Amino acid sequence: MRSGYYKETIVEHINLTDSTLQRVWIAIGLIVVVAAPFYFDFYGLSLLTLMMITAIGAMGLNVLTGWTGLISLGQTAFMVLGAYAYAITTESWGWPPLAGFLLAGIVPALASVLVGVPSLRLTGLYLAITTLASAFIVNHLVLEFDGLTNGSSGIFVNRPTVLGFAFDSDARFYYLTAGAGLLTILACLNLRRSRVGRALIAIRDNDNAARVMGIDLRTYKLYAFMASSFIVGIAGALYGIFLSFVTVDGFPFLLAIEALAILIVGGMGSIAGAILGTIFMVGLPEVTSFVFSLLGDGARDVLSTSAHEIKGLLYGLVIILFLKLQPHGLMGLWQDAKRVWTLWPLKY
Repeated sequence: MRSGYYKETIVEHINLTDSTLQRVWIAIGLIVVVAAPFYFDFYGLSLLTLMMITAIGAMGLNVLTGWTGLISLGQTAFMVLGAYAYAITTESWGWPPLAGFLLAGIVPALASVLVGVPSLRLTGLYLAITTLASAFIVNHLVLEFDGLTNGSSGIFVNRPTVLGFAFDSDARFYYLTAGAGLLTILACLNLRRSRVGRALIAIRDNDNAARVMGIDLRTYKLYAFMASSFIVGIAGALYGIFLSFVTVDGFPFLLAIEALAILIVGGMGSIAGAILGTIFMVGLPEVTSFVFSLLGDGARDVLSTSAHEIKGLLYGLVIILFLKLQPHGLMGLWQDAKRVWTLWPLKY
């Protein structure tokens, strides 16, 4: 078992990992991602695409909640802004999709400053309520400015064509979301080990100590809000394309609860945990549907009429169980398993 992370050269510091085993698992994961469209049908590919988009949004929330310790329930507001920014620029104004994706990140990032500045002195439940209020405000503004957003009628969104390559099929759009997910992972990994990332972790662990060390809490909290909202806005744009239709009804409050549940299940502050939590939470309704199908027609009827309520109940139950039994999530469970494997039988 390795006892430290001592680095001797600049190259070792630049490398994201020096573990051969991790590199093997990364290579296997990339092969699985690339080969998935050849083995999954339409429904399975749609589920994988949804997992990719959800993972991007979860990693965005992880910057704010997992790294900085700021609890947010207003992530749907930034998803809505990102989706509408992309839809308006590409469908209403005719701008290229790359410009649409750029504005899908910039618009929520700028809006997050308006939310972040009044919330700099708030923590815990008060901050969560403030961010939750921002989601209702954004939805109200979208419905009011119907000349720009088309109000409750929404905006139809076509699959993008980037640099002459059309992502018009399900498999091609899956690769688009997979590429966006890979870029998000790389961006988050590099942000985490940068000066800004270390400052965010310091604020989460002890904000008073961070202030004494010279970290400007207001500035870095705004950095966290902006970086998180930028990533979440991109996820919102991809989700709008996935739905082919952007409207406020497509971004319910349950998405914010789902994102928070993903971090709790996967492990707060961990990028790998956000990915594992996404797989668990997005796959949970599918497993539930399978179990209900085994119970007969009556259970299937209950699931079909109360799917939304059952999904919310499952999320609440999973959050309670993980907070009670495994507070560090799936990544904590994995670390415990590795520790047992490494120290056995001395651990006992």
